[in-house]
Amino acid sequence: MYYTIYATDTANSLEARMGARPAHVERLKELVGQGRLLVAGPSPAVDSEDPGPAGFTGSLIIAEFDSLEDARAWADADPYIAAGVYQSVEVKPYKKVLP
Repeated sequence: MYYTIYATDTANSLEARMGARPAHVERLKELVGQGRLLVAGPSPAVDSEDPGPAGFTGSLIIAEFDSLEDARAWADADPYIAAGVYQSVEVKPYKKVLP
């Protein structure tokens, strides 16, 4: 089943985000390689593809896991958590309907 992982960034987290980004992206690439990632990306703090110093307010990942517990465990191990980027993380089941 798919699960949404929605994380909200701490204030002024851009520097920490950029430092932890390579490890974060590597984990996402593993999901891609396993055919389990539906979509992933950050939420810019301003209405722009490149928010510059405004940074980001959070991230959304939708990926397939065996269970809610597995999805939570994967989310809890994200390098952004260890780096202090994320203030909170919410994991929920997701039912893909379209397309």
